[in-house]
Amino acid sequence: MSETHSRFATIAIVDTNGLLRGQKVRGSEIPSLLEQGPGMSPVQLALDPTDDILDMPGVTDDSADFHDAELSVDAASLRHIPFERDEDSPLYLAQFTGEAADFCPRSLLRRVLDRARDMGLTPKVGFELEFTLFDETPRSLAAKGFDRLDTATQHPSHDLLIYQAAQADFYAAVADMCGPLGIGLGKMHEEIGGGFMEACVAATTALEAADQSALFKNFIRVLAMQRGQTVCFMPRWSEEADSQSSHIHVSLSDRDGTPLFWNGDAPGKISDTFRYFIGGLQKNLPAMMLIFAPTVNSWRRFAEGTFAPPAFSWGVENRTTAFRVVGHAPRLLRVENRLPCSDANPYLALAATLAAGLAGIRDKTEPTDPTRGNGYVPGVAAGPALPGGMTAAIDALRGSSFAAEWLSPRFVETFTATRTHQVSRFTGKTLIDERRRFFELG
Repeated sequence: MSETHSRFATIAIVDTNGLLRGQKVRGSEIPSLLEQGPGMSPVQLALDPTDDILDMPGVTDDSADFHDAELSVDAASLRHIPFERDEDSPLYLAQFTGEAADFCPRSLLRRVLDRARDMGLTPKVGFELEFTLFDETPRSLAAKGFDRLDTATQHPSHDLLIYQAAQADFYAAVADMCGPLGIGLGKMHEEIGGGFMEACVAATTALEAADQSALFKNFIRVLAMQRGQTVCFMPRWSEEADSQSSHIHVSLSDRDGTPLFWNGDAPGKISDTFRYFIGGLQKNLPAMMLIFAPTVNSWRRFAEGTFAPPAFSWGVENRTTAFRVVGHAPRLLRVENRLPCSDANPYLALAATLAAGLAGIRDKTEPTDPTRGNGYVPGVAAGPALPGGMTAAIDALRGSSFAAEWLSPRFVETFTATRTHQVSRFTGKTLIDERRRFFELG
C-alpha cells in the first residue's frame, strides 16, 4: 500500500527539544501537501518538554498573534511508524519555511549543509545515543514523586552480557522498531550504570543521521511505554548515576567521495583539512556550548568523575578530551565530538559541530597541541575551558557573531530567550523538580 492510498499519514516537525510534533492527515491529501505544506504554529518551538510555554520574542510575547507558518514536507523522509496499523503508518518529516525557518532545527541544519556543499564538502555522520531504561510507568513515577526509582537492571554493567541476554526481548524489540523507521542501528550495548544503555546510529549522510537519531529518541520512548517501562534521556537523572551524552562522529569527503581527513604521510595520518577542522571546533564551539547543554539538567553532567569533557581539548584515541580522533583507515578516520549531552537536539548539535569545523577549514584555523594523558587531571587538557554554567553559556551564545552568521541572528535571539526563561523557572528548584519536567520527555 502506498502512502497516498493510506487512510492516514503523519506529518511531523522536530521541536527545539528534539521531540516530534505533528498531526495525522488523510493519505489522499499527501500529494497536495508535498507541493504546499500544511500550517503549524512556531509556538511549537517555544515549548519545554511538558509544554511549559517559554519566552520567545515575537512568538510568545505580547506582540505574538500565534499564527501558523507553512511547513515544507520532505518527500524523501518517508518511513513507517511500527506501532501503527499499515494503513495509518506513513510518516513524513517537515521543517518550517519563511521567518520561522531561522529558528527551526531541521531548517538550520540544512542551511549549514548547503554551505558545506558550496565548499565541495560532504559530511558523513554517526551518533551515539545514551539513555537509561526504568521499570517505571507514568503512574508509578507520579506515585513515587519521581524519587526512589527502579532501573531495569540494578548494577553498573558496561558490556555485561548477562544483562544483555536477560533483556534480549528489549534488544529485539528495538531492532524490530528500527526497521520500518529506516534507522540504521549500528550497535547497542549495556553502559556504566543500572539500566544504562547506548545505541549507535551507523554513519550515513548528515541530514539522514540527524533524522534517524531524532526518530530513535522519540520512538524508543514509545516502545518503553508499551512495555510498561520508561526511557530517560536526562543527562544526569541522579547525582549517583553516571552522566549521559550523545556523541557525534564526523568525517568529510570531497565531491568525488575521496576522504579528506586522511594523509598517510602526515603525523597521526591527520591531513591539513582535518587539523583545521579540529581547530575550528576548538575556536568556535565555546560560544555555542549552550546548544550541546540546553537544559538546567545538562549542566549537572559536567561534574568530576562523570566522563564529561572538562575543556575544548582534542586528542588521538583519548576519551578524556572533547574532540577524540578515532579510526585507522582513510574512510574510518574521524572526529568524535563528546560535548553534546543526551538531551541535545541532534539537528542543532550537528549544525553547530559542522559549522565550527567548516569555518576552521575556511579560515585555516590551527588547533592546540593534542592532549596526552588523562585530560581530567587539572592542567593536562589543552584548550579553552568550558563555560562556568548555563547562564555563562547563554551569555556566550547571545554575544556570538559566529552563531549568528552560521545559524541565524533569529536563532540566537530565540534560543537564548527560551533558555533564560528556563533558568528562571528552575531557580531554587531541586533535581526532583527537574525530573518532573524532563524525565519522560526531556
